[in-house]
Amino acid sequence: MPKTTPGGARFRHRRWFLKSVAAGAAVAGTGPWVVRDAFSSSGEIALLMRSYYLPKIFLDRFEKHTGIKVKYTPFDSDSELLTKIKATKGLGFDLVSPALPSALLWEPLNILQPFDMKKAPVDSIEPALLNQCVEHWTWGSHVYHLPFLWSTEGLAWRTDKWPGVGHGNISYGDLWRPEVKGNIMGRPYSMMLGIGLYLDKTGKLPSNRLLDTFKNEATMRKIWGEIVKFAIARKPWVRQFWKDADSQVSGFMHNGVVLGQTWAGPSIRLKTQGKPITYVAPAEGALSWIDGLAMPAGAKNVPQIYEFLKFTYQASSGGLLASNTGYNPVSKGSDRFLTPATKKSFAEAYPTGALKNVWWMPPEPAWYVAAHAEFRDKFVTA
Repeated sequence: MPKTTPGGARFRHRRWFLKSVAAGAAVAGTGPWVVRDAFSSSGEIALLMRSYYLPKIFLDRFEKHTGIKVKYTPFDSDSELLTKIKATKGLGFDLVSPALPSALLWEPLNILQPFDMKKAPVDSIEPALLNQCVEHWTWGSHVYHLPFLWSTEGLAWRTDKWPGVGHGNISYGDLWRPEVKGNIMGRPYSMMLGIGLYLDKTGKLPSNRLLDTFKNEATMRKIWGEIVKFAIARKPWVRQFWKDADSQVSGFMHNGVVLGQTWAGPSIRLKTQGKPITYVAPAEGALSWIDGLAMPAGAKNVPQIYEFLKFTYQASSGGLLASNTGYNPVSKGSDRFLTPATKKSFAEAYPTGALKNVWWMPPEPAWYVAAHAEFRDKFVTA
């Protein structure tokens, strides 16, 4: 597997792609549905995917057009997914959805089987996204990961309870304003990433946009030691920590959260439903990642897997997924299926220059994962 350093050519390539699909990030629902080889492969397929990634309307259309029944098991975190597949030794599921940054954790386990790239409809995938998966998930000349959705994490707030700031100026530092004390939420690990980016941008804790923390453990611990001090001193600002999409939604709608560091999907979904929520990429750069598809070693329904890929990578399917999840599609041409409301939401979410400035989460070595878990626990238990 290629071992490139964060911040190199792949990041410039990703930014080029984001610029080219600035509108192609979320939602649709109408348009022609052309399914090749309909009913050519009946049977069933077992999917272990993130919550909200497979809305019922998408699964119903897939079953209608292919005759394949879907068994869908949701999960909430990459660690939960990895634990489950390790425990079953790759048995019980046909497709799972690991995040691209987790490649270094999956590679040595031998619990996945590679895709046949001649059967997978890779020509229908945005090349810049496909290239990232191929770069980081190619082991022994075989590809083990294809993109499914991509998204960002930034700042969202209740527009009826906080006026916000200029959309091009919102900062991770705004989480710690006195007027929102006791009413913010976030995920501990990524909140500390936001703190690190904020402290780097202000010059208080230089870290090369946190990329220095991936060089070696000593450097990481030095920088994160300062980040966790900042976080612990401001823990009274936190109303709740979230762990998944549901807890982000309940935070805003039921638990009194005013401002949060959230995934784009749940917040944009609420906004397009008419709720008083808006989502914006911070000035320091929205956190961004690709969640993909991988085949466990024990996958049984291989023909059905490739039928699922054919369906998923149609432009109209990408539009349908995005329209019901708020996450960004990966298939070419999905932007043609965006609804006007979603185009508006995404234009507001990503002010001028925001898509050039995203912070792509690099692959995380095992030592990094263990270390940031320690700092997370210090923050949570303080």
